[in-house]
Amino acid sequence: MKKKVVVGMSGGVDSSVAACLLKEQGYDVIGVTMQIWQEEDSCTVEENGGCCGLSAVEDARRVAWTLGIPYYVMNFRKEFQKNVIDYFVAEYLHGRTPNPCIACNRYVKWEALLERSLEIGADYIATGHYARISQLPNGRYTIRNSVTAAKDQTYALYNLTQFQLSKTLMPIGDYAKDEVRKIAEDRGLTVAKKKDSMEICFVPDNDYAGFIEREAESVPESGNFVDKNGVILGKHKGITHYTVGQRKGLNLAMGHPVFVTGIRPETNEVVIGEGNDVFSDHLICRDVNWMAIDGLHGEEKEVLAKIRYSHKGSPCIIRELPDGTVECRFKEPQRAITPGQAVVFYEDECVVGGGTIL
Repeated sequence: MKKKVVVGMSGGVDSSVAACLLKEQGYDVIGVTMQIWQEEDSCTVEENGGCCGLSAVEDARRVAWTLGIPYYVMNFRKEFQKNVIDYFVAEYLHGRTPNPCIACNRYVKWEALLERSLEIGADYIATGHYARISQLPNGRYTIRNSVTAAKDQTYALYNLTQFQLSKTLMPIGDYAKDEVRKIAEDRGLTVAKKKDSMEICFVPDNDYAGFIEREAESVPESGNFVDKNGVILGKHKGITHYTVGQRKGLNLAMGHPVFVTGIRPETNEVVIGEGNDVFSDHLICRDVNWMAIDGLHGEEKEVLAKIRYSHKGSPCIIRELPDGTVECRFKEPQRAITPGQAVVFYEDECVVGGGTIL
């Protein structure tokens, strides 16, 4: 009997080819697009290549028809509002810089979609992520780097649980992007040349502060730019406009480049420093999700750590602290370690685990 798999179809080429490959491999494939945030009549996101708007539904429906697979649209707006938008806004209001895609992957694209898929008798869910899932000799599931470093998406998937991984297929992790587009073209899929979505889907204009002002009941007002000693340097527009490492848009006449080195929501201050002040050789992270291992058990471990999606990774030593957080000590200082972002640990191309930077 064929195994049944629900493929999350965003209307893009990657998820379309994932569905195509799984059908060719003999799975009973069902296509699903997740409606997660926009109103039915909102077309703003379409112009920005978003992954969850109305044109995404039409593109996915067209691909499903071409492949000859059933296709459905499922409403996940409530889950998305709670786990992604509300989280995104709250983190910025607390002076942190969140990664909403990580939250969306864990709690919406996996937790919510997987639950509904199992309810309709599916054996697996599948996505068009550039990553690979492996079961290690110790029995645990982990995510491995895709074959193409240029599109590797493992960083945003570190938070998935063992159960979620055991029920997930990622068929395009073995392909480079140009190969995926070629497969789509050869199969006559209309999305073969569709551009990739780059922005956060619910902030297509990249104006995070404006989005937060519309969503939050109240937002922090203007406050002081200060140096590390508390000396006032000028006025800022509100802490939601800034992130650690930022240089542009500060409007401070200092005579030389300066950077945001910290955000203090309790005093409504944005801390300004020199280039060297943006570097640090250690961090502490919370809410750690272990993947390739089930913890450090009092041992120290050398890993490669990525502190943002575009970071190439840097060697470090990690150890668990008594309160359950994990300390990470880098061999070389790293630029702009940003509270609220994820740090993800790797060993031999496998995700060891990761957490949220404090």
